[in-house]
Amino acid sequence: MAESKVILKKTVANLGHSGDVVTVRAGYARNYLIPQGLAFAWTKNAAAQIESMRRARLAKAVATREDAVAAKGNIEGTVVEITAKVSESGKLFGGISNEAIAQALSSKAAVDARSIKVENIKTTGEFPATVALHPEISASFTVKVVAE
Repeated sequence: MAESKVILKKTVANLGHSGDVVTVRAGYARNYLIPQGLAFAWTKNAAAQIESMRRARLAKAVATREDAVAAKGNIEGTVVEITAKVSESGKLFGGISNEAIAQALSSKAAVDARSIKVENIKTTGEFPATVALHPEISASFTVKVVAE
C-alpha cells in the first residue's frame, strides 16, 4: 500500500486542518487532494510554509472566537419569528428549513445554516434551537412559527 505525505492547504473533514502534515494513500493524494487544491506534496523545505499556515489559522481562530462571542450576545435568548402556510388543523405545508431560520437570524448575526440544531418543525408554536458559532461557543434561541 503506497502512502504519501501531504500538507493540507484547507481544512478537510476527518483528516486535519490547514498546515497539518498528514499521511494518506498515494491515490487519495494524487487523485483528489492535490487536484482539488486541498493539499500539496510534502517536502523537507516546506517547514516554513507549514509554520506560517499554522500561525494564520491561529490568528483567524482568535478573530472568529471574538466574532462568535459578539454574535452569541446578539442571538442568546432571542425569539426568531417565521411565518408559514398552515392547514386548518394547524400543521405546516412542508417544514421549516435551517436555511429559513438562518435567514431570519441574519438581522442579528450571520450564521451557517448547517450549524443550527433544532427539532423537525411541522406545526406552529415555539421550538428551542441552538447554533454553533465556534467549536467552543454556541447560542440558544427560540424559533416561533406563526400562521400566515
